[in-house]
Amino acid sequence: MRFDPYSAADDAAAALARRCEAPAVAVVLGSGLGAFADRLRDPQIISYGDIPHFPAVGVRGHAGRLVVGRLREGGPRVAALAGRVHLYEGHSPAQVVHPVRTLWRWGVRGLMLTNAAGGIDPELSPGDLMLIVDHINMTGTNPLVGPADPRLGPRFPDMSAAYDPELCDDLRSGAKAAGVTLREGVYTGLAGPSYETPAEIRMLSILGGDAVGMSTVAEVIAARHAGLRVCGVSCITNLAAGLSAEPLDHAEVEATAGEARSDFIGLLEEGLARITRRVERSA
Repeated sequence: MRFDPYSAADDAAAALARRCEAPAVAVVLGSGLGAFADRLRDPQIISYGDIPHFPAVGVRGHAGRLVVGRLREGGPRVAALAGRVHLYEGHSPAQVVHPVRTLWRWGVRGLMLTNAAGGIDPELSPGDLMLIVDHINMTGTNPLVGPADPRLGPRFPDMSAAYDPELCDDLRSGAKAAGVTLREGVYTGLAGPSYETPAEIRMLSILGGDAVGMSTVAEVIAARHAGLRVCGVSCITNLAAGLSAEPLDHAEVEATAGEARSDFIGLLEEGLARITRRVERSA
């Protein structure tokens, strides 16, 4: 049976609506960054297995649950997707972005994407947080390929401001309030699952990439296609291939993300509060 992205998202959103009202803003948590979801107050926790058409999460460091709660006591409600699926697991692009489209159909209007990434820019170090100001799609695919469905969005969506400038400003001010240093750069998305070769990293640097990872790009495209306001942050968990004498390893990614947990949580709590106020005002 052919996967119908709009109907699948509608089914999943209806299931969520029966559980709770959608918040204005949601965040997708990348590898090793799921601890933020545990900080939400008065949480409602929904397993991905209980949401129609959500594929099973198979990567270590991705919990596979949706948590809805408050940023702090009496603070704004947000939804946190603790874990995502990836192209390299064998999922189609439409399945990879199904959770994002579900959030949209549920009623979410602002989306923050986070990920663990390798640093290409020599100014970036493991443990740094990088505001994503743009991306380069090197996955070889796009979630909008195929028959056009106007219910999902226009055939040729504009991506000139994929990362909303106002939401980026909210993250900058949130970082300042939290006392967190926030770098900025361009994220390059590849399909994976193998890490890049040193020659590939040199190529990505020439193309303008500052960090590299295996997620996020497809989700941003689908979110903008649907009209969601988008921002993103990478946690730099390692130096990219050829920039360090150490071999690349997923355990290192998880460990470094854990060490950056305090700064990451502080940034999200301050940044998401500001983003929520902005999105709610613009409704």
